[in-house]
Amino acid sequence: MPRSLSGRSFLKLLDFSTEEIQYLLELAKDFKRLKRAGTPHKYLAGKNIVLLFEKTSTRTRCSFEVAGNDLGMGVTYLDPGSSQMGKKESLEDTAKVLGRMFDGIEYRGFDQQIVEDLAKHAGVPVWNGLTTDFHPTQMLADVLTIEEHFGHYKGLTMVFMGDARNNVANSLMVVSAKLGINFVACGPKDNMPEKKLVDTCKKIAKENGCTITLTEDVKKGTKNADVIYTDIWVSMGEPDEIWEQRIKLLSPYQVNDAVMKNANPGAIFLHCLPSFHDLETTIGADIYKKFGLPEMEVTDKVFRSPQSKVFDEAENRMHTIKAVMYATLK
Repeated sequence: MPRSLSGRSFLKLLDFSTEEIQYLLELAKDFKRLKRAGTPHKYLAGKNIVLLFEKTSTRTRCSFEVAGNDLGMGVTYLDPGSSQMGKKESLEDTAKVLGRMFDGIEYRGFDQQIVEDLAKHAGVPVWNGLTTDFHPTQMLADVLTIEEHFGHYKGLTMVFMGDARNNVANSLMVVSAKLGINFVACGPKDNMPEKKLVDTCKKIAKENGCTITLTEDVKKGTKNADVIYTDIWVSMGEPDEIWEQRIKLLSPYQVNDAVMKNANPGAIFLHCLPSFHDLETTIGADIYKKFGLPEMEVTDKVFRSPQSKVFDEAENRMHTIKAVMYATLK
């Protein structure tokens, strides 16, 4: 059992030991059992939290709201237009005001420094729901999903396909190094995680008996993979004009039948969602109209296959976020 996490913020997994991450995963399993059994667990009744969103989201918002309500807390949501932070009020002043009114603050937005500064000034736990650099709550859900499927995670190989310099790939590399999972970033050489982070993760990985690999070669990168993971090619906040460039750059790294067959038998597919795997979204339809591409980062066949565990992964956001909030607020 690690030392108590009470009062701590959850900003990036580099801040947490292997034992602390494992504790959060075990706690999430307990909460999932309680939820499935219909057993009330309003352990944080009387507390209040605020969700500060500068980037919208389905899974992150719903996970925090349902988890907060399950724990008995009051939940306030502030959308991008409802907060004066950075406009009429400084970040520091906003943090201090919210810290006087709420027991915990979730932030989902842009620069990692914003969530770090919120935690510095709020005086209450702050949780990172996503920044440009890291997405730590997603990682807990991913590892929980992997463990549920394989019965363990240490020693497995996880491959991220595509733009490996984004927040999801960064965070997957960190959590893999911390938990003894072999991590492979498979994508264009100019779209790899920053060298400083890679070096840090390689050092952590060595201590935990696993490896960090960067490669442009799809066949080599996905061989012996147990988990194939990808993300959308253009992130929220990036200009629409970048689509053509990203399609040309990342199409060779699409997760398709050939990729899954090159992985280990029994390999699973993960995606943090949303995904452009068909034409049932306005963006997907628009991309097809402009570029003739019916599927992007993953084919519809793979997305809907038995190997795909994306909806288990999405549900696990709620259980793992509940674990983070309970552990830091109890």
